Amino acid sequence: MDKATHAVVAKELLAARRTREPIDPVALTHPGLTVDDAYAIQLEQVRTWTEDGQRIQGHKVGLTSAAMQRQLGVDQPDYGHLMESMFHLEGLPIALDEFISPKVEPEIAFVLKRPLTGPGVNAAQALSAVDYVLPALELIDSRIRDWRIGLIDTVADNASAGGVVLGSRPVPVDAVDLRLSGCVLTRRGEVVGTGAGGAVLGSPLNALVWLANTVGRLGVTLEPGHVILPGSVCAAVPVAGGDSVTAAFGGLGTVTARFAHVLETRGQGTGEDA
Repeated sequence: MDKATHAVVAKELLAARRTREPIDPVALTHPGLTVDDAYAIQLEQVRTWTEDGQRIQGHKVGLTSAAMQRQLGVDQPDYGHLMESMFHLEGLPIALDEFISPKVEPEIAFVLKRPLTGPGVNAAQALSAVDYVLPALELIDSRIRDWRIGLIDTVADNASAGGVVLGSRPVPVDAVDLRLSGCVLTRRGEVVGTGAGGAVLGSPLNALVWLANTVGRLGVTLEPGHVILPGSVCAAVPVAGGDSVTAAFGGLGTVTARFAHVLETRGQGTGEDA
């Protein structure tokens, strides 16, 4: 596809994000799109956000579980960009009226202290670039109607990125076995998911290596201070206003996200807050 088509699809996805009105799968409405086209469409949106003054603050890796790869018929992960507006503070209400059909995933986040540039990055080099790890909750959302996504759709839609909540206690990367760190995910106090770091490509570190090498071939460097979300340790769970979701990781501690129908400061006195 040509650049004009990339721009058209990017505008459709940006409008869906802005209005919270989902669109049909772009792979159906624009037949012939390739994975390379989908990443070009993603970058068109990133370009719009940066021109509006937002900064890139990291990347996310998706499709890291064997089950999700089989479901979408792919044999490798995908990635998206984390913009500064996507980061939310732990424990403070997140307004769900900013999303379409949100779900939450627990992840082990990497924070970098040195640049990481592929291709050719190995596990040792990736580890040496990590400053610390944090428990994290990723809020995923789809601008595609009813989550009817294939690989083309999710890549074009910035890997279904929606938001990020980071824990507040940094842990040295050598203080925990990332593969064996178990997670219990609770929503309103009830267990809704369990998993371990090994569910992410065998180790979250493998996702970091894959990302550095993949974007490195495109001339992109993972920068110091950037947050890297390597993928979920269990299935995503939907959230609604009034929900409080906590991920407890062995050796890493906990992180909690609280969700409101609208921002509580907006809803005060109207009966609309959750």
